[in-house]
Amino acid sequence: MLVCARCGTPADGAPPTTWTCSVENGVRQYFCDTCSRENLRAIEGRLDSAWW
Repeated sequence: MLVCARCGTPADGAPPTTWTCSVENGVRQYFCDTCSRENLRAIEGRLDSAWW
């Protein structure tokens, strides 16, 4: 069962298209749309300048 790595919200089946996927230390993590929205600045802050 897939759950949000931050809040534990479960996803039914495949990750919804509104969720964010992150690979950290070689481990794939998924974040629900709510957690993704609440932490958007922190997520974007980790991107290389080529992405923005």
